[in-house]
Amino acid sequence: MTFLAIDVGNTRLKWVLYETLDRKAPALAQGAEFLDHIERLADDRWAGLPPPSHMLGCVVAGDAVKRRVQEQLDQVQGWNVTPHWVVPRLEEAGVINGYDYPSRLGADRWVAMIGARRHVLERGAARPMVVVMVGTAVTVDAIDTDGKFLGGLILPGHGIMLRSLETGTAGLHVPTGEVRLFPTNTSDALTSGGTYAIAGAVERMYQHLLVHCGMEPVCIMAGGAGWKMAPSMTRPFELIDNLIFDGLIEIAQCRIAAQPVI
Repeated sequence: MTFLAIDVGNTRLKWVLYETLDRKAPALAQGAEFLDHIERLADDRWAGLPPPSHMLGCVVAGDAVKRRVQEQLDQVQGWNVTPHWVVPRLEEAGVINGYDYPSRLGADRWVAMIGARRHVLERGAARPMVVVMVGTAVTVDAIDTDGKFLGGLILPGHGIMLRSLETGTAGLHVPTGEVRLFPTNTSDALTSGGTYAIAGAVERMYQHLLVHCGMEPVCIMAGGAGWKMAPSMTRPFELIDNLIFDGLIEIAQCRIAAQPVI
């Protein structure tokens, strides 16, 4: 039962074709494409690969991009897979959606929370969690010990912060600097400011969740730019590269167990 997992972000599409529907299954193939290059997937990256038995993906880039991905799936010779896309529900895979309008929660955030809870439960008892996604945008989400998503923060990622300052501030066009305790040039000041803003948001959410649950939260971080935050975090955290894919597998397993198709 081969399984194709697809994560379509704001900048890139990432995918993994697994040998079976299992987080620990070997990947038959994997890759990433910038959204401008989606149209070459069928004739290049996916050509000649074993046909997936099931496919599940999450997309935050909009319906137009999703349609382009589905067209590529239809064009791969020998494939006949029905695409399924995650839409956040009120409850799924042990996680309860506390958003005011559950379906409006970003699919990537929902999937990441499900993947993160699975990681925590595999190691022992349930714990409150702060789940951080660092990419084009940054999200900092809180989940209690019962698996309820309490709410979260959204703030701009490093790139958006720098571009907004360059656009709104006369003469501020400088290269990316380094994170310093006491920046003494504009490049370092910009990079340090953005990094500490994200770290501060994580720390604030950590404190809120600690008070709410009365238990030290587990901090889990994912996203393409997560490694940049590692030296500046004030709390221990676990960096999980494939958190979205882990969540997609968990969702797919739960749905297949409940009914014949995803």
